[in-house]
Amino acid sequence: MNSMNDTGVVADPASGQTSRTHRLRGLAVTGFIATLAAMVATTLAAALAQAVGVDFEVPDGGETIPLPGFAVVTGFFSVVGIVIAVALLRWSARPAERFVWTAVSLTAISLVPPLLSGADTAATTALLGLHLVPAAVMIPTLARSLRTRTD
Repeated sequence: MNSMNDTGVVADPASGQTSRTHRLRGLAVTGFIATLAAMVATTLAAALAQAVGVDFEVPDGGETIPLPGFAVVTGFFSVVGIVIAVALLRWSARPAERFVWTAVSLTAISLVPPLLSGADTAATTALLGLHLVPAAVMIPTLARSLRTRTD
C-alpha cells in the first residue's frame, strides 16, 4: 500500500529504508565530528594539566601517560559511544533517553580506575576531570542528534 505525502506524490515504499539510512549516516557523521572535538579538548586539557605540574605517572611500572595516549583512548571510547547511539537509534523506541542513561552510567564506571590507580592526588584529580571532558562533549551531542533524528 502506497501513501501520499504533502505534495500529493505517492511515496515509494522503499523510502523508509532510505530515510533510516540517512538518519544513521547523519548520526555517525555528527558523532565523528564530536569525537574529533572531544579528542582535541581532552588532549588540550591534559596538556594544560601537565603545564601546571601534573605528571601522569602511573605507579604500576612508573610509566607516564603521553599526550597522544589521551587522544587515542578518547577517540576509541567515543567511537564506542557512537556505536551504542547507532544501535539504540536502530532498535530502541526511545534512543535518546536510553543513550543518556547508558552513557552517564558508563562515564560513572570510567571514574573508578583513576581512583584505584595509585597515582598522586593531582594526577588522580586530573584524570577524573579528563574522563568528564569527552563525556561533556559526546553525551549532549549524540543525545541531541538522537532526538532530532527520531522526531
